[in-house]
Amino acid sequence: MSHDRRRAPLDVPALRRALLAPAGPLARLDVVEVSASTNTELVGAVRAAPGGWPAPAALVAEHQAAGRGRAGRSWETPPRAALTVSVLLRPRLAASGLGWLPLLAGLAVARAVDAAGVEGAALKWPNDVLLPAADVAPGLGRYRKVAGVLAEVVPGVPDAPGPAVVVGVGLNVDQAATELPVPTATSLALAGAEADRGVLLDTLVRELAGLTAELEAAGGDAAAAGLAARYAAASATLGTAVRAELAGGRDVVEGEAVRVAADGALVLATAEGERTVTAGDVHHLRAQPGHR
Repeated sequence: MSHDRRRAPLDVPALRRALLAPAGPLARLDVVEVSASTNTELVGAVRAAPGGWPAPAALVAEHQAAGRGRAGRSWETPPRAALTVSVLLRPRLAASGLGWLPLLAGLAVARAVDAAGVEGAALKWPNDVLLPAADVAPGLGRYRKVAGVLAEVVPGVPDAPGPAVVVGVGLNVDQAATELPVPTATSLALAGAEADRGVLLDTLVRELAGLTAELEAAGGDAAAAGLAARYAAASATLGTAVRAELAGGRDVVEGEAVRVAADGALVLATAEGERTVTAGDVHHLRAQPGHR
């Protein structure tokens, strides 16, 4: 298959037939050619016209020119080489359960990657999806990053029946090594897969909707829903030594990542006892030497 063919545009009519209700889980699906950031664009659209964005809804960009990651990091993709999508959710969850949404998005991405024929996807708390690598990379161990997740509560939008949350995913699909932003990144193509972005989107959206419904049905209790165990089984972080650099340079916490708390925070066993850090606290989470 030629490189140009792999970078064919998304088949929007087919995606709408598959993903829009009643056949699929979405109430709205928009696909744009270029977006500076699908998260920024979708958050702004929902704030401007909440009634025009029933949930779940998705905004997909063929080319993301100035995407945002955690802690203000930027992320850009070549046209039609990645899956860049933001999903609007209105989960029936208390605020304490919202911390699980980016973790569930990671599980959904891992499932889509597995369905594309790439084995071994693992989750780095709180927002990265990794693929195995032959050698060690600083902060990642024997992994490379293939996808990132960014979840944001939309401010200023009525919270009935639940808060409006935008979950953005950037998944590297067809990039060559020279097209990736850092040497610690990878793509499905570099892992040997010729993945169809439309199929990846279909799987990702269905998985995320299903996982969110499971969490809602358990009243936000990820352990009772079996989701905490599924996350732990896929985690590249739990059971390893990590260094958490807190936002603003306030502190550094080192220890073994032992579990994910009920609200999605990470619990570390340190020399001074257990310490809990939230995704909002952490600027960088790095694997320590000896990371598997």
